[in-house]
Amino acid sequence: MSSGFNTEVRVGDQVFHVQTEDRGPAHPILDAMVYHNGMVLYRRSSNYAALAASPEFTPEKLRHNVEAHHRAVVDDLRSGALASEIAAAVHAQIQAREKASAAKGIQVQLLNPTSWLKAGAVSLDISTLRRADKRPIGGVQVEATIEGVPDTARHSGTTDDQGRARIEFPLPPLGKGDLALVIHAKTETAKDEIRFSMRSRAKSTATDPVK
Repeated sequence: MSSGFNTEVRVGDQVFHVQTEDRGPAHPILDAMVYHNGMVLYRRSSNYAALAASPEFTPEKLRHNVEAHHRAVVDDLRSGALASEIAAAVHAQIQAREKASAAKGIQVQLLNPTSWLKAGAVSLDISTLRRADKRPIGGVQVEATIEGVPDTARHSGTTDDQGRARIEFPLPPLGKGDLALVIHAKTETAKDEIRFSMRSRAKSTATDPVK
């Protein structure tokens, strides 16, 4: 890159960075980009191949063109001429991040919601899926606990290649308050939780999960 300019531009309470570069003889392009919080929100490019092939071409003239290209974007940013395009870019960036986050999301399910408690023993058949396509995920850390009991213990496991895990433990002594079976699942980038409300004492049963 033979030349370039960088300018910080304040618009209201936001600060944008405008960077303009010459891509060099092999790619005779002037490229100006507007950044905010590390995101490229606007880009304006100009091909100077005709100028580069002209007998009047000089490095000084090229630098003048780079500076003029840079200044035009800075002026448009300050005047508000780029406001709608930048707002649209911000919205698109937010949607893209939300979509990527959803694709990485996981979903935990209890496969035996009506039969996980028998004869004072808890046996949980757990499944973990990718939210985006409902495919099973292995290697997910899962944990189960009963909230509201006097001695809350956590019981954990890891899903297999089919996204399945079984967690078993004795039903602890139950208190008189609100009780809930809580199942957590987490990876390095995502987590999920389901809750099943319970009746107190040994007559505990599961109801629909509350997300």
